[in-house]
Amino acid sequence: MFTPARNIILFCWNFVFNHEVSPLRHIPDVTTRYYILQVLGLMWAVAFAAAIGSYTFMAVSVIGHAVLVGAAAITVTTWTAASVKPEIFVRVSKKKEPKNL
Repeated sequence: MFTPARNIILFCWNFVFNHEVSPLRHIPDVTTRYYILQVLGLMWAVAFAAAIGSYTFMAVSVIGHAVLVGAAAITVTTWTAASVKPEIFVRVSKKKEPKNL
C-alpha cells in the first residue's frame, strides 16, 4: 500500500540530493558538482530561514515568499544550465601564454 508513495519520495530525494541522478550529473567534474550542490543547499537553508523567520509579519512574509520563489528559480536555472551546457561549470586552470611580439 505504501510502496508507490515510498517510491515517489525516494525518487524525489534522489533527484535533488544524488549528484548521479539530478541534472547536475551533466557536469563532468565531480568536485564542481559537489560545490554547486553545497551552494544550492546553503541557498535553500538561508531561504527557508528567511521565510520562516519572516512569518511573524505580513510584509516580511511576502519578502520571505519572494526569497523562496527566487531560490526555486535559481535552482531550476542551475539544473537547466547543467543539463544543457555543463561546460560552463568547468574551470580552466591553464594560464594564457603571453604572445611574443
